[in-house]
Amino acid sequence: MPKATSPATEVEVGGRAVRISNPDRVYFPELGLTKLDLAHYYLAVGEGVVTALRERPCMMHRFPDGITGERVHQKRLPRGAPDWMETVHVTFPRWNRTADELCVTELAQVIWSVQMSCVEFHPWNSRRGHVEQPDEWRIDLDPGEECDFATVRRVAGVAQEVLDELGATGWPKTTGSKGLHVYVRIPPEHGFADVRRAALAFAREVERRTDEATTTWWRKDRDPSQVFVDFNQNARDHTIAAAYSVRATPDARVSAPLRWDEVADCEPGDFTVRTMPERYAELGDLHAGIDDAVFDLAPLLEWARRDEAAGAETPDAPDS
Repeated sequence: MPKATSPATEVEVGGRAVRISNPDRVYFPELGLTKLDLAHYYLAVGEGVVTALRERPCMMHRFPDGITGERVHQKRLPRGAPDWMETVHVTFPRWNRTADELCVTELAQVIWSVQMSCVEFHPWNSRRGHVEQPDEWRIDLDPGEECDFATVRRVAGVAQEVLDELGATGWPKTTGSKGLHVYVRIPPEHGFADVRRAALAFAREVERRTDEATTTWWRKDRDPSQVFVDFNQNARDHTIAAAYSVRATPDARVSAPLRWDEVADCEPGDFTVRTMPERYAELGDLHAGIDDAVFDLAPLLEWARRDEAAGAETPDAPDS
């Protein structure tokens, strides 16, 4: 039986008319949220999500039949894109392939991606002007199977303590799933390997300060009650959900920027497609100043050299 369709509508975005076909198609069945609801959410947090995605190669996580259907990891911009959609050409040495990935510079491009069934936006930590030199160091606090969110919050507090001692400004957010992310702007002067080494050195320092954190590489070897400080999210072509990205969870959670004074009491389920627009209207983009707080990785690279001289091993990053 053919799927039910609803008449297309148009959304005005920054002087562009973006056509939304099947606007009543339900993407989140438990909540009844539709494609048009998703577009309206991204309009409500527009400046914030564009700041998070601006100029970055971006993988689109598409759900043509809603979140209970197939997830399509789209590296290449879908066919039929209007001429105002922008891309960046990237290579994947492992597969000897290239792709022209979505590269957001304005909100209309986000809304067109929603029209193409994109729910989640997963950008690189580098920009198209320097694809091979990241300008974003990502701290990913990933809880084990038996780890509660209170533990994640405590480990985040330790991470903040280390960042403060380094003189680095961290920008926390929920992942939209079970963990927390902290982003730090860095100058685009190092390759992915060195940024990953620096991230590992930081993770080891957090691990030294609390037995609730681990840098153990293999999942099977980790204590499931600990938080994995996942330094590997800084490897080339690794992507994680952007600030303000919706996640494909039944309750339509979003990856929500936080103030540090909110971290100790926050819950991931507090931030959803339904709750975030009001929060954004009240607080604005909590990551708005991120580009003005740049941290030099030199101290962390010195920590990495110290650890390596003492015999610490750096696991190989998977090939892109």
